[in-house]
Order: sequence, then structure tokens, then C-alpha cells
Amino acid sequence: MALIPLKIPAGFYRNGTDYEASGRWRDGSLVRWRDGSLRPIGGWQERKASFSTNPIRGMHSWEANDGTAWLAGGSHTELNVMTGSNTVTDVAPVDLAAGKADADVETGYGYGFYGTGYYGQPRPDYGNYSEATTWSLDNWGEYLVACDSSDGRILEWQLNTAVKAAAVANAPISNSSLIVTEERFIFALGSGGNPRKISWCDRENNTLWTPAANNEAGDIELQTSGQIMLATRTKGQTIILTDVDAHTARYQGPPYVYGFERVGTSCGVISRKASADVDVGVFWMGQRGFYMFDGNSVQEVPCEVHDYVFGDMNSAQQSKIWAWNNGQFGEIWWFYPSESSTEIDRYVAFDYKEQHWLIGNLDRTSGVQRGVFKYPFMTNDDVDLIEHEVGFNVDSASIFAESGPISAGAGDNILNITQVIPDEVTQGDVSLTFKTRFYPNDVERSYGPYNPANPTSVRFSGRQFRMRIDGTELSSWKVGTMRVEAKPMGKR
Repeated sequence: MALIPLKIPAGFYRNGTDYEASGRWRDGSLVRWRDGSLRPIGGWQERKASFSTNPIRGMHSWEANDGTAWLAGGSHTELNVMTGSNTVTDVAPVDLAAGKADADVETGYGYGFYGTGYYGQPRPDYGNYSEATTWSLDNWGEYLVACDSSDGRILEWQLNTAVKAAAVANAPISNSSLIVTEERFIFALGSGGNPRKISWCDRENNTLWTPAANNEAGDIELQTSGQIMLATRTKGQTIILTDVDAHTARYQGPPYVYGFERVGTSCGVISRKASADVDVGVFWMGQRGFYMFDGNSVQEVPCEVHDYVFGDMNSAQQSKIWAWNNGQFGEIWWFYPSESSTEIDRYVAFDYKEQHWLIGNLDRTSGVQRGVFKYPFMTNDDVDLIEHEVGFNVDSASIFAESGPISAGAGDNILNITQVIPDEVTQGDVSLTFKTRFYPNDVERSYGPYNPANPTSVRFSGRQFRMRIDGTELSSWKVGTMRVEAKPMGKR
């Protein structure tokens, strides 16, 4: 009998047909690869129950001048801040404009086009799109600055929990978001309700917004057909993403202060929270793909799970999509709602160091990377604040990886598998299930689960089979190259 190593490359492949994923991992959740071995992601633990009363749609952490660590997060009704001692205070102004918990697509009478669609079927997503409320948060020195996409004002909070955040004097209103540049200017994006306009304050003076010969305040209207969605600091410049293209802002000094340049077309971002900056560049999710800015130009990032992600997404709630930099593991995560969900329930992640993709199921509405606090934070749709990448607890969620079809032999040969030689560090902390077919669209037969031993006796046959690995919770298991003992049975 032949001993066949199951050398399956790292990462998931979920494009095209099931058979096109032959010899690759096709499905899974809460797993990652490091140096070729499959293992669970880090676990999580609750840091603060009921961090807010509504789902958080924007989060930021920073350190005050006295060393105090702060965390801020905003929902459509709140702007909460928390110290390292877990004391939470709502510092939203009492006159904060009413926000939206969910996005709306106005498809009722008077919206859309007459005669389109099919009788008895849901209306297509045509008409005016009204986004769910999101927050852009940053620190101006040690102070928090914030902009609620529904309220539109630039707010500042000066670390006193007894005093609410207040609108910055003289700043434009009806903005969509903000960012503080590396040169310490505040950019108001979508300034004054103009979706293509950027205004900035004088350097180091966030109350002076009127341009003059003796200051560096200014504004510009980008030449774009889209609307400005967000901006991200990166490598001595700021990249501004619209829903159709990408522009950069580079500081030049007086008299023009900033120079703007379009660096990418047909690469718009899908939401106001869908980009993340890492050492190698800025990554973001677009309407039908993923993109990266390397400091000079924009490139599309080939995605091996493209069909799976964009083929099962609730586009009506895409404004809730957000990105998270898990820098400890060289990963960018995007959280999004599946087609059957109005709230975030899935993630897709790109390992930019080892160049492969991850997928899984997880309900997280916002988060911040590790840095000011020991662990990265995220919030779930139960509005709890959760520390991640700590321990192995995953609240009994399913941890698994399942391969695509593995050909059982050359041509029409059928193999009879009689034994598995496991390669697993903590032997006994994973279980194995095998599924066989004789044809790509044949009925699938399942065998197992088996508790691996050296060796593990099994008995199944087919032209192709897939392997599923289910991991136990509270364990640091690692899986390498499994091997199966097979005997050719000829043709059928």
C-alpha cells in the first residue's frame, strides 16, 4: 500500500466550483496558518460587559500625556470613553443628531425604475441609499476628536469625564468623517455637506479654518465622480478613498500647503471603515475586490475567496463593514454581514506576510489593534467589549478547516483508504472526518469523526475525498502534513 502525504497549501481557496478547489482548503473558521502548520486563532475574554447600549461603529485607543490609556467607541446614539480601569462614560453632546442603527435602501413607491424586477420577488437594491451611522475617531495630541457621519460636526473631548464632547469652534459642519494628518492638521472630509470637498484647519490650531496669507488652513474639492468615504495616514502622506477612486495628500508647505494626486481609478472603498494601514501599505475592501496602496500606486490584491465573500454578502448593510489590523500576526481582517444577516456575522482576512486568505464566522462590530492596551479589543453585537488573541476560549464556536476534493488516484482509479498517520502536536485535540465522492456532483458520503492515534484505522473509498479537521477549544493544537495509506482498487 502507498502512503500518500496530504500536503495542502496554507489558506483558503473558495472561487469557482467545488472541484476547482482540489488540493486546497475550501472551508473553515477561526483558524490560521503559521509556517505551514494549521492552528486555531487566539481566543477571547470579556473585558467589559455592556460597553454601550447599541452596536459600536468606530473605535480608537490612545494614551494621554500622563500615561493614562483611553478607549473610545461610538454607536448611533453614544460616544463612550473608557479608562484602563474599565470605567465607561458617555461623552456625546446632548444635542447629538439622531443616527441610524441600520442602513436603508429606499425602494418603495417613487424609487427605482418602473417595470424592472420580477413579480413576487424582492425589489432590487435600487434607490437612495441611507448609511448606518459610523464614527471616525482620532486623537489631536492627547484630546479625542470625533465625527459622527449622521451628526456631521467635528467634536473634541478634553479628557474630563464630567464634561461632554463639544463642537470645535469655527470648524465646518455636515462633514462625513475626519482624520488628523501626520503634520497635525485636521481634515474634514465631505466638508460642509459637499461630498468631494476637504477642508483643513491651520497647523496646530483646530479653531482656525479660514484660509489666509498668514496661516495654513485651506480646502479643495477633489476632481472625482464619487464621494469621499475615508482617509488613512500612511508613509508620510494621507490617502483619501472615495467610492470610485483613490487620491493622496502630501504636505508641501505654504502657499498651497497640500498637494493632491489621483493614484488609482475604479478602486473605490465599500464603506467608511473598510481600510487599514500596515507597514507595507494601506489595504481596503472595494465593491467587488480588495486593493492595496504601496505608497506610490494602487494595485488590486488577488483574492482566492472572492466568489465566497462577494457572492454571499448583504449589500444593503455594507456601510457596517469595517477593517481591523491584527499586526501581531500580519493579518488584515474585514468583518461583514452575510446575505441572510442584517448584522455582521462573518470575516475575511488576508495574511499579507505569508500571502494567503482566511475566512470564518464571527460577530464583531468594531475594534482596535493591540498597542495602547495589552490585547486588541473588539465589540460584539451584544455590545460587550472583548479582548482578543488571549488564551484559547472561543465560547464554544466551531473551529475547523475542510479541504476541497483530493484526487484519489490517476485517471479513473479508485482508492481504498485504510489508515491515517496523523501529524498533530497535541494528539487527541482534533478530530478527523472524511467525505468521499465518485464524481464531482455525486452524493457525498461521510466517515468519522475519528480521534487521531498513531496510526488511525479508517475504511472508505472513492475517486476523490475531502478531509475535515475539527479542533477542540482551550487547546494550542497544531496540524502539519497528514498521511493516508491507500490501496488502488482499479476503475469503476
